[in-house]
Amino acid sequence: MAPLQPVSARARWLLGLGFFVVFFGVWAFFTLGGYVSSTFLASPLTMAREGWLLFTEFNFIHDIGMTVWRVLGGFVLAAVIAVPLGIAMGAHKGVEAFLEPFVSFCRYLPASAFIPLLILWAGIGELQKVLVIFIGSVFQIVLMVAVTVGAARKDLVEAAYTLGASNGGIVKRVLIPGAAPEIAETLRLVLGWAWTYVIVAELIGSSSGIGHMITDSQALLNTGQIIFGIIVIGLIGLVSDFAFKALNRRLFAWSSL
Repeated sequence: MAPLQPVSARARWLLGLGFFVVFFGVWAFFTLGGYVSSTFLASPLTMAREGWLLFTEFNFIHDIGMTVWRVLGGFVLAAVIAVPLGIAMGAHKGVEAFLEPFVSFCRYLPASAFIPLLILWAGIGELQKVLVIFIGSVFQIVLMVAVTVGAARKDLVEAAYTLGASNGGIVKRVLIPGAAPEIAETLRLVLGWAWTYVIVAELIGSSSGIGHMITDSQALLNTGQIIFGIIVIGLIGLVSDFAFKALNRRLFAWSSL
């Protein structure tokens, strides 16, 4: 356990699993032992039973599918627009000077504050929910990508100029390849944030989705379903995070050498 000392993959899995075992053990102790009222916090057994009912009687798999679609739709739209803008800002200081004040301003605006306007502009359909996630993600991606590209090694740029590279060649052959692993890592992090925005997007005018289910369960004081919905979001996010990491390792294996 020395500082910065790496652990084996097996130890990492065991330690990560051990935390969840301890967490559920403490949760079961306080709820099943009667120390916390079930009105405020359902037990793990009650949560599992309510989760089973959601899947068997309330078509919860449809809610999960709708939520995943909204997250991916808003996130992919944000990435397609934000990554090129971020690369342009990082590579060209004039573009950065022009866009950074606006991007930095928008980055601090909560996505939920746009919901009334988005309802007026796009109604309460799917587009409104996708746009909430888009707004919450796009400005974060732009700025983080710009910082990553702008931090390129100057000696590599100078060497490329010495070898006769043009300005466009510098961007295509030096800046983008060098920043690609960090850009992929940025997208992985922002995807996690996108999952926090989808619940906000589904709180208003939604007839499906995990957030809609959580809102309905709140009205019924069904904490078992609320907790199950939160855990499902966490599990989907965890799976997507591991998938993103695996894809990044495959695409940019050389970056970890």
